[in-house]
Amino acid sequence: MESYSVDVAAIAYKLKDTTNWWRDINGSRLWQDRIFHILAALYGLVAAVALVQLIRIQMRVPEYGWTTQKVFHFLNFLVNGVRALVFVFRRSVQNLHPEIVQHILLDMPSLAFFTTYALLILFWAEIYYQARAVSTDGLRPSFYTINAVVYTIQIALWLILWWKYIPVLVILSKMFFAGVSLFAALGFLLYGGRLFLMLQRFPVESKGRRKKLQEVGYVTTICFTCFLVRCIMMCFNAFDKGADLDVLNHPILNLIYYLLVEILPSSLVLFILRKLPPKRGITQYHPIR
Repeated sequence: MESYSVDVAAIAYKLKDTTNWWRDINGSRLWQDRIFHILAALYGLVAAVALVQLIRIQMRVPEYGWTTQKVFHFLNFLVNGVRALVFVFRRSVQNLHPEIVQHILLDMPSLAFFTTYALLILFWAEIYYQARAVSTDGLRPSFYTINAVVYTIQIALWLILWWKYIPVLVILSKMFFAGVSLFAALGFLLYGGRLFLMLQRFPVESKGRRKKLQEVGYVTTICFTCFLVRCIMMCFNAFDKGADLDVLNHPILNLIYYLLVEILPSSLVLFILRKLPPKRGITQYHPIR
């Protein structure tokens, strides 16, 4: 009995020690700056990789202009580059007034991240419907319409908050983005899943079938998971002050969140989709690729 009590006391002490460690780092200005600069460096690295890949693609097929593949890499460069700058100047961003300016600088890259990966869903949807001999004429207008609606609603919420700060609207804005993230997750599940099942039905000896199957499966899993995690975290962020991501004194939470929902997924997807398009004259290059 005495041994059991000692074990419980030891566990309680370790838990308290862990809590103190978390609190000490969150409250340390030095550690806040270190973690935000680590995030800035990681985002800068991902942005550099996306830019290098964009340049390589342009040099490989300069005659095709802005294909979906080029736009995807450019948006990745833009999103990660802006994030890197925001985290380099994170402390200065926190001091900006009115407060809504902080929300815009922190949330606008998230909207651009949604657009970047919605573009990938569009690409897969076009492949899926073309393979089934179904018209794809309505896909791109739908893509533009969905993005326009998302940006219009979010900008309208920002403008209202700029005019008059209403705490309920801050919660509504975060819940809206949670819904957008869930929508993106379901889009990957729907079209990534459909494309994966369609590729499975191709003859086993089909050239590149296995590699393309793995590519679609990995990217679908990564993107579905990252947007689902973002949705859940945004819900906590909206209602729990302890899960607030827009403050300086939650650096560890910021590190975990941005690693899981942006840095790691972007890095993995860029690695998986690193293959360059074939040179002109070797084989036909599909403009949307």
